[in-house]
Amino acid sequence: MVFTDLQSFSTKRLNLRRKGSQPFSSCEHPGIPLQQDPTMMRRSDDYLPVPGGEKTLDRDFDRRKGTNNESIPMKKNYADDGSLLHQHLGPYFSDGRRRVDYVLAYNIQKPSSIRRRSSRFGDNNFFQQLRRSMSMRSSRAPLQPKEDPEFAAKEQRADYHEDDKRFRREEFEENLRATGLELEKDEGSKILGIGFLKIHAPWNVLCREAEFMKLKMPTKKDYKVKHGSNLVEKIRFFIHKVTTPLHPKVDANQPESVKFLSHPFSREKQHLFDLSDRDKFFDTKTRSSIVYEVLKRTRCTREKYAMGITSLLANGVYTSAYPLHDGDIEGVDSEPNDRKLLYEEWASYSVFYKYQPIGLVRKYFGEKVGLYFAWLGVYTQMLIPAAIVGVIVFLYGCATVDDNIPSMEICDPRNNITMCPLCDRACSYWKLVTACGTARASHLFDNPATVFFSIFMALWAVLFMEHWKRRQMRLNYAWDLTGFGEEEEEEHKDHNRAEYELRVMQKTTRQDQSAPMDEKVKLTCTDRMPAYLTTVVVMLFMVTVTFVMVFGVILYRISIKAALHISNYPAARSNIRATVKGTAAVINLIIIIILDEIYAIIARWLTTLEVPKTDKSFEERLIFKTFILKFVNAFTPIVYLAFFRGRLVGRPGKYLYVVGSYRMEECAHAGCLMELCIQLCITMLGKQLIQNNLFEIGVPKLKKLLRKRKSDMDSREEELNKTLQRHEKDHFLCPFAGINSDYMEMIIQFGMVTLFVASFPLAPLFALLNNIIEIRLDAKKFVMELRRPIAAKAKDIGIWYNLLRGLSKVAVIVNAFVIAFTSDFIPRLVYQYTYSPDGTLHGFVNHTLSYFNISDFEPGTDPLQPKHLGYEVEICRFKDYREPPWSSSPYELSKEFWAILAVRLCFVIVFQNVVMLMSDFVDWLIPDIPKDISLQIHKEKILMVELFMKEEQGKRIAARDNHSQDNCVNPSSAPHQSPQQPCSRPFTHARAGW
Repeated sequence: MVFTDLQSFSTKRLNLRRKGSQPFSSCEHPGIPLQQDPTMMRRSDDYLPVPGGEKTLDRDFDRRKGTNNESIPMKKNYADDGSLLHQHLGPYFSDGRRRVDYVLAYNIQKPSSIRRRSSRFGDNNFFQQLRRSMSMRSSRAPLQPKEDPEFAAKEQRADYHEDDKRFRREEFEENLRATGLELEKDEGSKILGIGFLKIHAPWNVLCREAEFMKLKMPTKKDYKVKHGSNLVEKIRFFIHKVTTPLHPKVDANQPESVKFLSHPFSREKQHLFDLSDRDKFFDTKTRSSIVYEVLKRTRCTREKYAMGITSLLANGVYTSAYPLHDGDIEGVDSEPNDRKLLYEEWASYSVFYKYQPIGLVRKYFGEKVGLYFAWLGVYTQMLIPAAIVGVIVFLYGCATVDDNIPSMEICDPRNNITMCPLCDRACSYWKLVTACGTARASHLFDNPATVFFSIFMALWAVLFMEHWKRRQMRLNYAWDLTGFGEEEEEEHKDHNRAEYELRVMQKTTRQDQSAPMDEKVKLTCTDRMPAYLTTVVVMLFMVTVTFVMVFGVILYRISIKAALHISNYPAARSNIRATVKGTAAVINLIIIIILDEIYAIIARWLTTLEVPKTDKSFEERLIFKTFILKFVNAFTPIVYLAFFRGRLVGRPGKYLYVVGSYRMEECAHAGCLMELCIQLCITMLGKQLIQNNLFEIGVPKLKKLLRKRKSDMDSREEELNKTLQRHEKDHFLCPFAGINSDYMEMIIQFGMVTLFVASFPLAPLFALLNNIIEIRLDAKKFVMELRRPIAAKAKDIGIWYNLLRGLSKVAVIVNAFVIAFTSDFIPRLVYQYTYSPDGTLHGFVNHTLSYFNISDFEPGTDPLQPKHLGYEVEICRFKDYREPPWSSSPYELSKEFWAILAVRLCFVIVFQNVVMLMSDFVDWLIPDIPKDISLQIHKEKILMVELFMKEEQGKRIAARDNHSQDNCVNPSSAPHQSPQQPCSRPFTHARAGW
């Protein structure tokens, strides 16, 4: 029944087209008057299809060698023997002159006999393996037995489906021609089953669209850029001169002190721009952006539903759409191009010590990608002083570990202190001296210098944000984005998504026919309410899953500790704490990495359910969901170790139990700071090593190695690569999926560096080393492995700046609580200035230990081996501030506990307010816009006003001279005298503004 419906549907469409009536799917572009010159179209004009001859059945089913549109010929690229008619492999049409600005790829439906043909060593098998080796999915259907009738029916249905796609493509291409674009098809490429539509924007279309898009282009007028004269600018200029060898060797011909005035392009003011070389006036990035804007505005209408390029891609009418890279980067025969220059001066690991060529990155990939790498460069640069100070703090801890009185008291065997068991029954009493190594290691990260480092990092975060704002303003000035406002930004981004258009179409078909036809249908909050409820429920469930995973690791630590204590192997009992800490941290890391990948998929699925209207709305919602889930996933184990472990324990004789008989964990005598440090270290290094480096370097290397193992493929693959055209090579590259994942990695890393830096001062150093590799790794990915993205304009990094600023504020509070409650800084301070008899830390360890009478153990919780130490134990010690068993209120919290708690809370309040006050002062002290940039922007406005005033003055002079010339003609002259005889005074034309 379905097959019959499809057959009748296709027959009706063909009959409609044969009769010359409007086809079922008519293409419309919001309008161009046919009699109007396409170069003079305005934004409000309507685009209509170019009228053509009536199409017949044979013309619909047979591939035509030509077209009835005389101005855009579809040329044949391959001869009958399969060889190229034109051997130019660059990004050009077959004539070798017109540049390919954009490419649309689509599937080609082959005859059934060809589709069923299969050979293990045939060309088809080779190309499928080549495509898989380049991480791309094969576009051809799987081969089935010839005698399968069900498959034959499916094939016929697929044929009709392909015909419907072909009709839409033809109609869409007619509309593209109506806009002035030039097209060329390539259906005989060496990639079987794939056809390409190459698009070229001629000069008149580029001028028209550049005026529509208000693109700022450099004029002929230039001026000298003056550097600031204040001390800060002189220091900056001096540093720039000193670091000249570190700058990449790009733009050597253009002096840095000269800048051209920029103005929105206008066809009426073409004389303002240098049009001597029209091929280079619009660079490849701008040309592809212009074509993409035309593609997004073009519509195919089907009943009430308008389909744009996004909908056509989503429905499989076209399989991919992408601009082309400039050229090859490898080989001695490759021509010089920006892509090759980027590979040599940016994407190579041999230039890791150099600055990035941000200007060239922006020129090739667009402002949005350029801003990401500029921000990453500033962040990495600012990590250098933070890493240096962190290493100094760590070295200070190493230098003073032998002078630390508390750790010396713990390591002194003369202090015969017996500690209470760490677990029920299996664990026995133990000597405090056995915690000597942990105490000494904790001092490396828990010393007075960490307080200074926390304050320093809080101010560092503010300085980083201020430095980035100033750097961003300089880039806006250099890239002519100072006038890029909200209107232009919305104009570039406010295009409906394909999924939104599909939902609107479905809602339209469900509406009653009596509904007003002119009413615009859109999705309301009521339509999205089920998706919103699903999002809330799933997000809460995922956060709960994270908490459950962390709780599972807690149970693992409790059970494995008890198992190791009762183990018969001396090696297992020798270092129980290190074994439990290390394995638990590794398990946490594995869970974090796995859940990260799952949460990214779930966040995208939830955002898709909500059906956002625009790409900008989709991106912001996706970022918010992904950040919440990944942030909770990464920091929940760390927050537990920092603020909850060791505080929900109870005391000997009255411990807190969970899940039956699992006793909550205690911290070591030196505190939980060491375990927090281990968890941070393993998480940072593991995420950077596995997620960033192994996934992005190791997997491609492994695929390449597997391809080389197939020796019979290597030679043919290399030979084929040399003959592929540019659009065919780029088709094998991975599609560009955005830079949100790269931003997210760095935001999570920024949180690791700032939030718990008091417990791990080496975090900035690890982040710095990772980012040095990350920059070149991402650069190599953009240049070699990804298709060229559409250049997107942006004047800032958007929502990511707000997330960074929020994290820097939260970091002050978190570090205040880490110093006050996780470390022993406050207890040591209170003891030294309140309880110490000599004003030193002698006796501090004994002061922090409470007494417990072993007769007060609950039944069934006392150790199985009470004489493990070789003597009878009557009193054991545990870390807490409680009254001794012989007092009037045994085991109650002592007054020392409340005094220390009060000081801790006071420290949090004072630390938070002082640091935030200092941060706000630094923020106020440093202006967001550098003074020299502000002066240059003001100077540009004055020069632009003067330019137009001179232009108007020149027009008036020219008009007056023309008028005088006309008056000089003698009306009563002889008939043989020319009516255009000029005056004796020569005519001079004043060029406007030059």
